[in-house]
Amino acid sequence: MYQFLNDLLQFNFLQHALLSGILASVACGVIGTFVVVRRITYIAGGISHTVLGGMGAALYLQSVYHWESLNPIYGAVVAALMAAVVIGLVSLRAKQREDTVIGALWAVGMAVGILFISRTPGYNSDLMSYLFGNILLVSADDLWLLVGLDILVLGLGIVFYNQFLAVCFDEEFARLRGLRVDFYYLLLLCLTSLTVVVLVTVVGIVMVIALLTLPTAIAGFFSKSLKHMMVLSSLFCMAFTTSGIVLSYGPNFPTGATTIVIAGAAYLMLIVFKGLAGLRRSRLDR
Repeated sequence: MYQFLNDLLQFNFLQHALLSGILASVACGVIGTFVVVRRITYIAGGISHTVLGGMGAALYLQSVYHWESLNPIYGAVVAALMAAVVIGLVSLRAKQREDTVIGALWAVGMAVGILFISRTPGYNSDLMSYLFGNILLVSADDLWLLVGLDILVLGLGIVFYNQFLAVCFDEEFARLRGLRVDFYYLLLLCLTSLTVVVLVTVVGIVMVIALLTLPTAIAGFFSKSLKHMMVLSSLFCMAFTTSGIVLSYGPNFPTGATTIVIAGAAYLMLIVFKGLAGLRRSRLDR
């Protein structure tokens, strides 16, 4: 711990890592709450895995055609938004084929990413860090991009909070009241896709869904309103990402995996505690 604090004051990459974890946690808390309440985690999972295709294409263009300004995160944003629109339209128009389309996009997105990786010269360690997560590689440019995505996600989430609330809790009643449910549902999926891109820099594509849902699931045990859940979810996410960085730094563990293990352990401990408390209460009632 002392070594980490000492290095934190000296090295920019550690400072960038902590800041990126905090930035990602804010968007995660807000959008993750909508995702859990609306029960669209499986859709978010499909979106997250198509991101690799966009990142692979961006890195290929950057390396082969020398598009130095093309950050792989730009490719991730494009791929995630395209996947969100396709899945959203299929979900609204052809519900019976929703699972098939999500599975297809999931597999094709990963396959396209792998194909681009194979054709990109050299060993693509940066892209592999996006797949499995390496928050220690976040640059200053990445931070500014995260700030921009955060502002967009939070701004739209706050402005359309009541509309998203109606879509998540009572879609049929919202339609009867004249709300453009299809538009706000697609907008929510697009915001989810942007949040996925933000979280990819923290824990990677493979584990992004865990960080999107676990803090919210834990916050749900202590919340009495949706806004309260969002705040708590963001705070829990900050705690998990920060502790993941601190605990993984000394033994040189993968930071993303460490973060998810901490979040998963906290969730499981809470479930066990709640279960034991409920069992004890039922015995006292007898």
